[in-house]
Amino acid sequence: MEAQQIVEKSKAREREIDISKILQALWRNAALILIVGMLFSGAFFARSRFYETPKYQANCLLFVNSSTVSLGNALRITASDLRNSSELIGTYVAIMQSRANMELVIQETGVPYSYETLRGMVSASAVNSTGLFRITVTSSDPEEARMLANAIAELLPSKIEDIMAGCSIAVVDYAVTPRTRVSPNYFQAAARGLLIGVVLAAAIVALLDLLNDLIRDEDTLLQSFDGPLLASIPDLRAKSSRKYGYGYGDYGNSQKKSEKGEKKST
Repeated sequence: MEAQQIVEKSKAREREIDISKILQALWRNAALILIVGMLFSGAFFARSRFYETPKYQANCLLFVNSSTVSLGNALRITASDLRNSSELIGTYVAIMQSRANMELVIQETGVPYSYETLRGMVSASAVNSTGLFRITVTSSDPEEARMLANAIAELLPSKIEDIMAGCSIAVVDYAVTPRTRVSPNYFQAAARGLLIGVVLAAAIVALLDLLNDLIRDEDTLLQSFDGPLLASIPDLRAKSSRKYGYGYGDYGNSQKKSEKGEKKST
């Protein structure tokens, strides 16, 4: 009965996860985990540097007025006009991305894209709570991005004015040719690879440590079973400074060295 209880306790302990042992295993293999992380980081950097196509973005800025504006000595725009314009920007963006307008842009510019492809390249967003909205075109060719953004800025006002009476759109800023890419970001790719490599290597090390059921020392044996430790076999090859060692290894080595010295002297 007592033996059965010992076995049941040992099985329950086997099911428990010792966090300290996992941390010790991770610390012992810290160099390996870091090396794997560096390899992943280099692989992700090389992939983004040599295999991903750089992307550029060109932006143009437009202002939307949803009411009749009186022209006198100055242009008069009320706060309610700005609020109405910002609320209607979502409608203008939907009109801009319609099939008819996108196909018109394709026809005017002569780009070899389908409606679906061009729509995926074009996006628009409101500028804070103003009546301004920004059109952004993303392309692998910076000059093409500028051309498409300006073509949309020129064609969109007349289309929206035809559909929505009483609305007017004015171009505030035309797009210029972008000089810097927006993607890929080499630093982010390398950092992402490092993180993935470290996490993956640490998970494998922790899993292997959990699956390893070998008894490494007396402490592991005492922690796994409740029974007393009756005897242990010492490691005769261990140095005297090591745990459970008796120094016979050092004694044997010194004896061999002295014998070799006597042979040389004779």
